[in-house]
Amino acid sequence: MSTATAKKRISIDPITRLEGHGKIDIFLNDEGDVANAYLQIPELRGFEQFCVGRPAEDMPNLTNRICGVCPEAHHMAATKALDALWNVDPPPAAKKLRELFYSIFFATDHTTHFYALGGPDFVVGPEAPPAERNILGVVAKVGLEIGGKVINMRRNGHHLIKMIGGRPVHPNWGLPGGVSRGIHEEQRQEIEKLGREAIEFAKFSLGIFEDVVLKNSDYVDLITGDTYTHQTYNIGTVDANNCVNFYDGKIRITGPDGSEHAKYDAKDYREYIAERVEPWSYLKFPYLKKVGWKGFVDGVESGVYKATPLSRLNAAGGMATPLAQAEYERFYETLGGKPVHHTLATHWARLIELLFATERWVELATDPEITSKEYRAIPAETPTEGVGCVEAPRGNLTHHYKTDERGILTAVNLIVGTTNNNAPICMSVKKAAQGLIRKGEVREGLLNMVEMAFRAYDPCFGCATHSLPGQMPLVVNVRDPRGEVVRTLSQYVG
Repeated sequence: MSTATAKKRISIDPITRLEGHGKIDIFLNDEGDVANAYLQIPELRGFEQFCVGRPAEDMPNLTNRICGVCPEAHHMAATKALDALWNVDPPPAAKKLRELFYSIFFATDHTTHFYALGGPDFVVGPEAPPAERNILGVVAKVGLEIGGKVINMRRNGHHLIKMIGGRPVHPNWGLPGGVSRGIHEEQRQEIEKLGREAIEFAKFSLGIFEDVVLKNSDYVDLITGDTYTHQTYNIGTVDANNCVNFYDGKIRITGPDGSEHAKYDAKDYREYIAERVEPWSYLKFPYLKKVGWKGFVDGVESGVYKATPLSRLNAAGGMATPLAQAEYERFYETLGGKPVHHTLATHWARLIELLFATERWVELATDPEITSKEYRAIPAETPTEGVGCVEAPRGNLTHHYKTDERGILTAVNLIVGTTNNNAPICMSVKKAAQGLIRKGEVREGLLNMVEMAFRAYDPCFGCATHSLPGQMPLVVNVRDPRGEVVRTLSQYVG
């Protein structure tokens, strides 16, 4: 729903098709052009604070309650942080089981975003009626058979997540030094079978993107136009061959020109990433420490970076599986070379990652060691401090814990994917608004195209809200029986 006040302020409240809650306020100048635009997130979760004082081993099950969309990401980052906390190295089978579980989750989550959250803007159309821009509109456009494929893919994914992780949502499986149970041969065979079906689904999804988006010149122009383009740094986890990896590896940062800025182990993240707090937001603003904070601007002199599927492809030298590598090469050939800075191209990158996740799923399901009974090493050291990092679907995810000698948490820091992307999301929303709204012309379809600027990031604001300003910002609107605002009360709102 959008509202205007004295033709100067336009509010998109609430913004739609995201995890969490938010609104966008757009301010027009006297000529009716956009003077400024702000993304505001009116919620605070505060997990970093209320985890303090809890036993560290609670964290895999506690932090996965942050989000019902990607609990597996928090579960896995927390579990890896416990490995580091107790200085215990899981057996090879445990690492492979974790990555298998995580690949299944990744494929399931990317399916959700493409078809239910991001895809409607392209399949149904960015200016289609709001009631049609959703998963039901997608099914109506592409047919019930395709809708059935999507539902089947998600059902299979959650079935296997429950099989391996204990529950279809909020798994209870990871332990310091490994996992609580392995898989037997009959389960392995089912995992492999469904994984091969998932590869075909990923190829099918890329085919839909080809037919619906890449063969539509208007959409290609929208993707490659300046309205949705930002020249920032990119961050992502890579393996020993500089290929994309979701579960483990080094974090690599590349500059706007594609050159390597840094490559480091997760435990050293504080040498490279700093977090800025602004008084008008519950979200922190991470930036590159060695570049510095220069504000919400692009370029090599700005410490702003992106952590998205597109960023992972830009930061990596390739994909570690053959089908995904072929799509990776086609992606850059089509879009004019590497790196690609077109925000809406993130949707295509997400589908390439979907294909990689399904291929890696089958690779691990057919590994002879995957049914090993050696899936845990028992911790023997006194806990002190540990960092765990994975790539969440929406960006790099870091869990950092400190404890006393009993393993009771004394400090917790979480940098989640959406927090990493907070500054570029704000920049993208403003630039899209300025590029789309001219001379006071405002219609619902244009406002949805402003929303498309943040939707490409697949943000999860429930995960990302950690910073509480010095005072609680509050706005209360008093409405009459007709719903008209008759009075507004506020405190600590700039």
